[in-house]
Amino acid sequence: MARTQLGNILYLALRDYVHEWRMSTCFILALAAVLGPMMVLFGLKFGIVTHMVEDLVQNPHNREIRNVGSGHFTPAWFDTMSRRDDVGFLVPETRSLASTIKVHSEQAGRIIDLELIPSGPGDPLLPAAAGTPAGFHQMVLSAAAARQLEVGPGDTVSASVSRRFRGQRQRETLEVEVMAVAPASAFGRDGAFVSVPFVTAMEDFRDGRRVAELGWSGDPPVGEDRRYPSYRLYASTIDDVATLRDALEAAGMEVRTNAAEIETVRGIDRNLSLLFWVVAVVGLVGFSLSLGASLWANVDRKRRELSILRLVGFRTGSIIGFPLLQSLFTGILGWALGSLIYLAVQETINRMLAAQMATRDAICLLLPEHYAWALGITMVAAVMAALLGGVRAAGIEPSDGIREI
Repeated sequence: MARTQLGNILYLALRDYVHEWRMSTCFILALAAVLGPMMVLFGLKFGIVTHMVEDLVQNPHNREIRNVGSGHFTPAWFDTMSRRDDVGFLVPETRSLASTIKVHSEQAGRIIDLELIPSGPGDPLLPAAAGTPAGFHQMVLSAAAARQLEVGPGDTVSASVSRRFRGQRQRETLEVEVMAVAPASAFGRDGAFVSVPFVTAMEDFRDGRRVAELGWSGDPPVGEDRRYPSYRLYASTIDDVATLRDALEAAGMEVRTNAAEIETVRGIDRNLSLLFWVVAVVGLVGFSLSLGASLWANVDRKRRELSILRLVGFRTGSIIGFPLLQSLFTGILGWALGSLIYLAVQETINRMLAAQMATRDAICLLLPEHYAWALGITMVAAVMAALLGGVRAAGIEPSDGIREI
């Protein structure tokens, strides 16, 4: 019996909803007028913030933590730091004056000075396909250096380093293979990514020490007492930058990071989220009250018909379902129309702003789950609106219809 009543009340509510299509259309348009702009607002918020966050995540420079000044970092310190979960990449750096070499190629016929950047497995500035330079005969050139030397992957260049040792000027050379060319964004100047032993050997040679691996003579090497003045350090994620910065500063080190830019993006996300939810709550509450008042008036207009339904055996729950079902019809159709409005506006915004911002990424963007959330919130608003009409319908007695016959 309950199932029959439910089917009947669904049929009657739908027939009445279609019969009064003018009023139903007004309800649907009213909801779409509220929901469509909110979806556009959230699409802009999500698209812009997502674009900014992706830029932060994809740009490894935002995860870099730079040492200020010169320190005395031991191999034990590097070993301890590299074990931290928030450290994504860490290698020692030698003195800047000792980390340059002269390089020339047969293709270009010129000699240029290269800055040496110590690298290693997982270097965030190098693409995975480039590989990791190892030993003393491999390097990854910066785009600027490769352009000047007119070389590419697989080519060989000649590197030289000089020093004044015991009153004599000495120069050593070695042939180095160009493994790959780094992206222009990795290093903007003439430079080469090389292994840590490579830059260490260049520093030792300039300091008058012996480099046994390359057969270069000199004083005994430093050994395990070596101290490095700086490091190349990258956090595992942008969320780890502030934590790692605080840990280093607590240890007495002065560092520089892009934590301020990261926090700015997060602040924009928080502020836009707050703005969206304020507008969403005000809009949905306003629409719920408006729809609820309309359903209340609609129940009053159909008081006689609903009382007759009570008279023929429909229970209170079924009568309450009448305005509830009509409210859900409005919610579903209003959501569908609002989504269509959003899709049309989204396409226009992305075409206009993408051209101005020189990006192929969507500026206004919603994911499938966002549509589901919008439908769910709309249904909640529809149920809230139906409560007013339901309360009114619940108070109708069978005798009300008899009095009006």
